[in-house]
Amino acid sequence: MNNHIIPKDFPELKNDTFLRAAAGEEVEHVPVWCMRQAGRYLPEFREARAGKDFFETCRSPEACCELTLQPLRRFPFDAAIIFSDILVIPQALGMDVQMVPGKGPTFPEPLKEPEDLQTLKSKVDVHAELGYVFKAITLTRHRLEGKVPLIGFTGAPWTLMAYMIEGGGSPTHSKAKRWLYRHPEASHRLLKQLTDVIVEYLVGQVAAGAQALQVFDSHAGCLGPKEFGEFSLPYLRDISKRVKERLKDSGLEKVPMIVFAKDGHYALEDLSQSHYEVVGLDWTIDPQSARLRTDGKVSLQGNMDPCALYAPKERISEIVKKMLEGFGTRGYIANLGHGLYPDMDPESVGAFVEAVHSHSRQLLKLK
Repeated sequence: MNNHIIPKDFPELKNDTFLRAAAGEEVEHVPVWCMRQAGRYLPEFREARAGKDFFETCRSPEACCELTLQPLRRFPFDAAIIFSDILVIPQALGMDVQMVPGKGPTFPEPLKEPEDLQTLKSKVDVHAELGYVFKAITLTRHRLEGKVPLIGFTGAPWTLMAYMIEGGGSPTHSKAKRWLYRHPEASHRLLKQLTDVIVEYLVGQVAAGAQALQVFDSHAGCLGPKEFGEFSLPYLRDISKRVKERLKDSGLEKVPMIVFAKDGHYALEDLSQSHYEVVGLDWTIDPQSARLRTDGKVSLQGNMDPCALYAPKERISEIVKKMLEGFGTRGYIANLGHGLYPDMDPESVGAFVEAVHSHSRQLLKLK
């Protein structure tokens, strides 16, 4: 067996800035990574992916490892995030998901009515169904050679439910929200089922070598505070609580967990009291008010508007400086408020990373 697929004897970590910032400890510079940093804005990514089915790529540990490492060869990011997709979980539950060019993820047979829940697998063997992600994490952790920590991730229950009912992306998620209002019990049944799989999946990622975990609730913003409080928040809390318990019981290392509820700014106080070490922020939140509202309970991550990367380099540098002054340099991980877009110039990404490192070093000197 290839030694690189065995989750032990990992190389020693050389740059732990990201982990220290997640824990609210002192750093020499503010760490930075980007959501979707392994992605279509890189010509080498497009080349590696050309002519290959998206989910086939996700199922190849070698391909995922290569795509995860690509951005780190170009930029001095302080963390890597495993290349995968949030929709591997609906697939593990037995749903067919295809990546349609020009359209995005598509479910040929979405869930329409509560009786459709019977078509989902009642028991999921996470290692059998998603072992390819664990292998990719282990392989990547070895190949990173301790350069930076590796982040594992999952979609949040509500976000996955929305995809499974809508059958793809949607501006309103009205089909999924219809369930919340018409079939609250069935909605909770589905959310609980997803939560159970997510907990196993995240624990498996840590066992495989992930050094931090991020939960993406990308569709949080189409819920109001009341619905979020009923159909998303309890499950987000359940995930962090159960993952932490399971890691402890399994004798696995405790890893920082990040929750990112896009456009869920009304829930900031609740999220900061949900057993996550870090709360990720989109660009609709003012850094200083986020600090006030979370009251030092968590580290914060984010939140530059991805579109700011279309600005000239000097302007990117100014925007970053303001953002760093707003958040402060402690308990802060720089990132964008959402993922990188495919038409972004890699040079601008480089300018963003460089600006975070140089401005934060300056600010730390002035302390």
